[in-house]
Amino acid sequence: MILILSNNKEATTESVIGWLIKMDKKFIRVHENEYFEIKVQDRKIFLESNRNSFFLDEISSVWYRRGGLRFKCLRYDNDAVDFHMSETQHWLEDYILKTLESKKHINKQLRSNVNKLIVLEKAIEAGLDIPPYYLSEKTDDVELGQTIVKPISGSPILENIAENADGAMYTTIVNEHEQNFFISFFQKKIKKDFEIRSFYLNGKCWSMAIFSQNDKQTEVDYRKYNDKKPNRNVPYNLPHLIEEKIDHLMKSLDLNCGSVDFIKSAETHYFLEINPVGQFMHLSNCCNYFLDRKIAEFLS
Repeated sequence: MILILSNNKEATTESVIGWLIKMDKKFIRVHENEYFEIKVQDRKIFLESNRNSFFLDEISSVWYRRGGLRFKCLRYDNDAVDFHMSETQHWLEDYILKTLESKKHINKQLRSNVNKLIVLEKAIEAGLDIPPYYLSEKTDDVELGQTIVKPISGSPILENIAENADGAMYTTIVNEHEQNFFISFFQKKIKKDFEIRSFYLNGKCWSMAIFSQNDKQTEVDYRKYNDKKPNRNVPYNLPHLIEEKIDHLMKSLDLNCGSVDFIKSAETHYFLEINPVGQFMHLSNCCNYFLDRKIAEFLS
């Protein structure tokens, strides 16, 4: 049985599930709003929510896409009993998650987030080229027009920043000096030939060149999509040595899947970041890589 942990309306998950159905594979899809009660049946751990149930030892492979396995926790009136039972619950949950991670898997719930600063240090150790970067809470010594600022956090989305509206944080060029702000991430602006989005799965990479620099709207951050005139996207082969370094980096982070971003400038491939749960179906569709099928085949 394949266990899929994902969000309710996640299109990539649905594409992979389509292939699993074609392959006649059994699977369980867990949504982010499900909470499981831990039980024991026939001396085996049994998990049950309001829409799914399964024995822990039934699961043969796990795909952590998004969301996660969440648990119901009983509360007790006596504080000492409540503390003791919460500790017992913790170790049961820990056992379940680590047991699932010991099975064949694509990424892990306990490794679903990465620290951008640690990733960059690991990338340097792996031998990848990185645009010079630093942290600061002032811009007095920033080279205006030649420095970019971007989020330290993994998510660029500000949920509910205004009534019924979310916001997005994009990579931005620093064009004026400012004071009194929280510690931020600054990086040298690299003149790019194009951007590269690579999808990594268990030692192999599939890459796409994104010609974002030809459009004023997307030249700094290609995620500022121009729907009227989309960027040109074409299949791309990273140098074999770069792919080996990506493999080394991913293994050092205990990841076996993720989206990896680069900038190509002259003869140099500059590493930018990794997103373990990044989108890859656009890459797959543009380049006919059928990555959703490859995930389904890996899980089977």
